[in-house]
Amino acid sequence: MSSFWSRVLVAVVLLPLVIGLAYLGGWWLFALGLAAGLVALHELYTMARELRPLVLSGYVGFVLALLGLQLGGLGWMVAGILSTLLFSFVFFGLSDVRPSATTSFGVTVLGVVWVGAGIGFLLLVRDIPDNGFWATMAILFTVFAADTGAFFVGRAIGQHKMAPAISPGKSWEGFVGGTLAAMAAAFLVLYKDRGEFLTIPEMLALGAAIAVASVFGDLFESAVKRDLAVKDSGRLLGGHGGMLDRLDSLLWAGPAAYYVILAFL
Repeated sequence: MSSFWSRVLVAVVLLPLVIGLAYLGGWWLFALGLAAGLVALHELYTMARELRPLVLSGYVGFVLALLGLQLGGLGWMVAGILSTLLFSFVFFGLSDVRPSATTSFGVTVLGVVWVGAGIGFLLLVRDIPDNGFWATMAILFTVFAADTGAFFVGRAIGQHKMAPAISPGKSWEGFVGGTLAAMAAAFLVLYKDRGEFLTIPEMLALGAAIAVASVFGDLFESAVKRDLAVKDSGRLLGGHGGMLDRLDSLLWAGPAAYYVILAFL
């Protein structure tokens, strides 16, 4: 199966599932976030296996972070993330293997902060009263629009490299095209609730913030993969690569969107 048709098939299967569970929210969306996050965390720890991450500590910290968020809110999510340090130290002390403590702790906590907090903030956006579902849809479709706009504009007129040492294919022209597409997507998704949720300028600002965050998310994962000498985080999603490859932009867009909305509200 070609990479293109593999991408189409994955999108056709997964998109209705994600939208449906986002609409239901609550524990349904929690279950999706938990499953996707554990897969992404597994991919990261597999890529970084030579750095000896404390895998069980990362899994426990991630689960506690999302459970804390679901049961007690943002403060308890932070507590769950911080528990990763405790579990890392305990499991490191119990282990017979003696890798670098700094490296093992660092890559373990990185995974929980990166994946756990990223998914957690997406769940927080969904929990916004009255407008959480459409705010979540705005993030999903704005990230898609930014990625698509950047790809086509960059391919057509891209000349100036954005981060050649990390991702040679990204250009500043593509970034501008992606940002404009993201602003348009946020406007279209949220327009029906204009004035009641966000004003039109605020919608455009949200789209721009998501576009910038999604680029950072993509570049961040590219930097990690380049450092670990891997091309894709996995092959679970066919042409999309691994779960972490599919979530990389969303893991940064979620926190950005949450705080932009919080500032406006």
